[in-house]
Amino acid sequence: MATVILVRHGRTTANASGMLAGRMPGVKLDETGHAQADRAGARIGAVPLAELITSPMERCRQTAKAVLGHQAQAPATRTERGISECDYGDWQGRPLRELAKEKLWRTVQAQPSAAAFPGGESMSAMQARSVSAIRSHDARIEAEHGPGAVWVAVSHGDIIKSVLADALGMHLDLFQRINVDPASLSIIRYTESRPYVLATNTHEGDLGWLVPPPPAKGKGRARRTPAGSAEDAMVGGGAGPAPSARS
Repeated sequence: MATVILVRHGRTTANASGMLAGRMPGVKLDETGHAQADRAGARIGAVPLAELITSPMERCRQTAKAVLGHQAQAPATRTERGISECDYGDWQGRPLRELAKEKLWRTVQAQPSAAAFPGGESMSAMQARSVSAIRSHDARIEAEHGPGAVWVAVSHGDIIKSVLADALGMHLDLFQRINVDPASLSIIRYTESRPYVLATNTHEGDLGWLVPPPPAKGKGRARRTPAGSAEDAMVGGGAGPAPSARS
């Protein structure tokens, strides 16, 4: 069971000015965004990463650099177009206050599965390609690095919201109920049974509990226990991570 930490990029000049940046080039982190990315990287620093995958947008690459700066040993890094920003088409580069007057805005808010941006992509297509990319990389990383592997995906607000909605079993039309702030961390563990959403939109807190314990001698994957398989949901909530796993 690999674990992915979804990191939204830090605040940008476009975020601060209320503009929908989309895939415009040259949109970078502002001073606040750099500080946010550094704090996110410091939180993740306690966890040795198997891999880091980032959207090709510059703001995500800047955030990824901050995360890597806190790793004792730099993991392999890849760029993944599947988790790039939504193609907002003709909406790109326009002020949000102006877009809120458009008829399509109401569809985006209430029925995003029916929303398609003029000259861009639909929100359904956005979710399909981002979920496919995250799940494919997760399966590959677990196969290559083992079931305790932890990896990071640096992406965008709507992309992360759509991935979380899929993991939670929510219809895309409900994904606006999820909030993902700049430089926040959300955590998903995929298993053969189901995905487990371990955290959403977090800004503080120790992540040492994500460090996998060393495998028992002569053991490979987690053993079956009297409560069921290692992938079963714990009825009643379980005991949580072992205290010895915390940093």
